[in-house]
Amino acid sequence: MTNPNLDDYLQQGMYGTKETKPEERRQFLGTIRERIVLALRQSQVREPDVYKEAEEAIKGNKGAKLYLNGHLDYSYLSKYLKIANQQNMEYTIVTNNDYNSDIGLLIAYDHAVDKEDIYVTENSAEKKADEPTEKKGFFAKLFKR
Repeated sequence: MTNPNLDDYLQQGMYGTKETKPEERRQFLGTIRERIVLALRQSQVREPDVYKEAEEAIKGNKGAKLYLNGHLDYSYLSKYLKIANQQNMEYTIVTNNDYNSDIGLLIAYDHAVDKEDIYVTENSAEKKADEPTEKKGFFAKLFKR
């Protein structure tokens, strides 16, 4: 590694310290993709029920940290904060005034875990609600078979 020179000090003073993968850090609430265990989108965090996958990830990943999007209302975040507090998991609420990420919640380590599929696709409660229910007419109710 080379010794920093005067120009490096000036650049750091004017623009701040150099950051690896700045676009990725904006998208993933200050961390990078390779460290993430689980991610929920803002729309998923806004749902009334806690995602079972998120609860299991909080309980099963000791040493990880919970990152929450500060652009979301606290009422949506509180159910996840309660679980994190019960499990003694550190958490950070990240608010970036220049960029509002679609990510609502992340569980990540401070080192790489390289998990391939980090996104939760659908809630089991949603799945049950989407299943078609058989509609019965008036006469079908009268003449039960």
